[in-house]
Amino acid sequence: MSFPYLNETRELNDITRMEANDSFIALSDGMTHYQLSGDIHGAVVVMVHGFSTPYFVFDTPFDFLVRSGFRVLRYDLFGRGYSDRPHVNYDVHLFVRQLKELLDALELQPVNLMSFSMGGPIGASFIDRYPGYVSKHILIDPAGARRIALSILLEMTRLRGVGELALALFGNASLVRGIAKDMFTPQLIAQFQERYKVQMQYRGFKRAILSTMRNRMLDSFIETYERIGKLDIPTLLFWGKQDKTIPFEDSIALCNAMPHAEFHAIENCGHLPHNERPEEVNPILLEFLLKG
Repeated sequence: MSFPYLNETRELNDITRMEANDSFIALSDGMTHYQLSGDIHGAVVVMVHGFSTPYFVFDTPFDFLVRSGFRVLRYDLFGRGYSDRPHVNYDVHLFVRQLKELLDALELQPVNLMSFSMGGPIGASFIDRYPGYVSKHILIDPAGARRIALSILLEMTRLRGVGELALALFGNASLVRGIAKDMFTPQLIAQFQERYKVQMQYRGFKRAILSTMRNRMLDSFIETYERIGKLDIPTLLFWGKQDKTIPFEDSIALCNAMPHAEFHAIENCGHLPHNERPEEVNPILLEFLLKG
């Protein structure tokens, strides 16, 4: 029996999924919510989001790349947004399997893979296992250079029983406050927080978050980055210099692991350079994707 999180009052089903106004596909671990748009003949860009904010975190680059002639796919990781919350271990194997099955089902390959935050280890692990699927690799403030330092509350969640109780009592406020920590630009915070809260009402969200932390998704993946750094895959790396979620200093280890990566430090920017500084990020992104 699952822990009874009282704020999770709704079930994801055919009726509630209609609120998403997008597409769904049944994969081996459950239903995945996705949006695929743009020129059907355009080069494909696939976006993998981070720890807990669903695919709306890519609104700005998604719209820009669609307008620029690309075929763009974004989707909700299991446990987030409108994707199912299966009773499984939320580890890197689950997330790599979800991405592989989604690309196979939609017949999309090769792709340009864009990974943000915890999506970094997912994308890197995917490339490590299926290098032939990826033409180019874009990383935005990726996790995995080292283990992420968590708040006292989130560290407590690693303990069985204690974690469930702590997340039930304080989890909503803590997770929503974390959105503010991600951003350098105050004007974006309130809108992101309100959109973030929608997924929290569906049963299984906190269970998925707990399982993700307990299954080492916030630990170091530096050896994986080092392996893919030896592959001949063009790589673009962005990092906000004022990132408080994954410190800018972590970029040193990532650049050492992937010495061929084209690196851009974004000034006056937190964890979301693609949203906070699109006027700087988008031209660099477009030039990289169009480069032969």
